[in-house]
Amino acid sequence: MTIAPDNPRQGASHLYRAMRDFVQSADDDLPGKFEITKEGIVLDMMSPMKPHELTVLRVRKRLEKVMPDEIVAHTGEPDVEDELEGIMRRPDVMVIAESEMEGEGSFDPRSLVAAVEVVSRSNPDNDWVTKMRDYPLIGIPVYAVFDPRTGTGAVLTDIHPTPDGPRYATRKDFVYGEDVTIADWTIATDGLPLYRDSDAPQE
Repeated sequence: MTIAPDNPRQGASHLYRAMRDFVQSADDDLPGKFEITKEGIVLDMMSPMKPHELTVLRVRKRLEKVMPDEIVAHTGEPDVEDELEGIMRRPDVMVIAESEMEGEGSFDPRSLVAAVEVVSRSNPDNDWVTKMRDYPLIGIPVYAVFDPRTGTGAVLTDIHPTPDGPRYATRKDFVYGEDVTIADWTIATDGLPLYRDSDAPQE
């Protein structure tokens, strides 16, 4: 027998906290990267491939070279979390004021200047589909995607309401070799690596 909670939002919050507790306990013990979306827990099983990690490194360094000292391009933890929406993400690069990194707990997504993702070879829809939906929903103003599969990417901005919820209104596509503007800063995309056929997941 299933007993529905008196307050559905309260029930959803309990479910979200249970998923978050599992993700935080599993992070150090299980391979891959865990995140939480509207559909539940997402596990990206990719092992850190050199082209993915090198892209993250080069984008981070290029951004920090042109940004003011008080803004950082942060990689790693903590997560970006909106408990009310039931979403917890960990962008590859978070453009954020250094002062927002003080204190405890997860990052408020609305404190980010931009989120940058490098598309995973094993689960590209996580970056191109679900994060494209989740990031405007939780208020991240700029979302930049770099895709080493194709040597292309896109920058999404201008959150606006739609019947399906908040979505980005503006999308600017780019190909590697062109300059790309993320928020207020322009960086080069030349020299970013591509996945090779040998990087493909093994059956």
